[in-house]
Amino acid sequence: MLNSFPQVMTIAGSDSDGSAGAQADLNTFFARGVYGMSVLTACVAGNSFGIHASQALTPEFINAEFEAIAADFKVRACKTGMLTDSETIMTVAKQLKQHDFGPLVLDPVIITKHGALLLADEAYQTLKTELIPMATVLTPNFYEAQKLTGITLNEPADFQAAAEKLLAMGAKNVMIKGHHAAGQSIVTDYVRLADGQEFWLSEPYIETTHINGTGDSLSSCICAEIAKGHSIEDAIKAAKKFVHAAIANPIDVGHKYGPINHHAQ
Repeated sequence: MLNSFPQVMTIAGSDSDGSAGAQADLNTFFARGVYGMSVLTACVAGNSFGIHASQALTPEFINAEFEAIAADFKVRACKTGMLTDSETIMTVAKQLKQHDFGPLVLDPVIITKHGALLLADEAYQTLKTELIPMATVLTPNFYEAQKLTGITLNEPADFQAAAEKLLAMGAKNVMIKGHHAAGQSIVTDYVRLADGQEFWLSEPYIETTHINGTGDSLSSCICAEIAKGHSIEDAIKAAKKFVHAAIANPIDVGHKYGPINHHAQ
């Protein structure tokens, strides 16, 4: 039957070394048994040592990518990654309102896992007002959740309060990714679902420099599982297991900060 195979789409930047961005998403889609497409928002020239150059794509070209996919394919779920600036975010939001690309998994790429700011204030505000209300699943990291809500995350009650605020912003389901604090051997995430259910997901901390693309891969795995018909809860739990296995079984790629292993299951 035409377009019967599960199809998904990432809206993200291209990372030339393949460790993050759209490449990490596409690797995840392949590993999870769905067909992945991409709308590129920017291109990054980089390797395991760092980023050496970047180029944002024009709204006209981004629109053309969306229109080409919408005209031919049946996308069951989509996800976002780096959206670079306010104009790009507005372009993406308009396309998601115009076409049915299924549930949206929003990875709000605002702050790195190390706390470095990635979006200028104008773009940050646009992301909050335009895309968060459209999110079926919102997956902020520890620092992003704090910035979005203004709540310092110390105790379990802080995570619960932050999730409440994110739901109030319009997101239907929220996964706040934990971080590794000194002396901790476990990394724990908090999940709050649209029906009020909440749970915590924990896995042992792995000491490694091969963690590029973890957030991308988590959100793209959730997207893939939703496209296959699984519940939000099951999709999130599968993604947590998938990413942990990818970190725990590293591959020797690059000289410094390398990718996770999407082949590990």
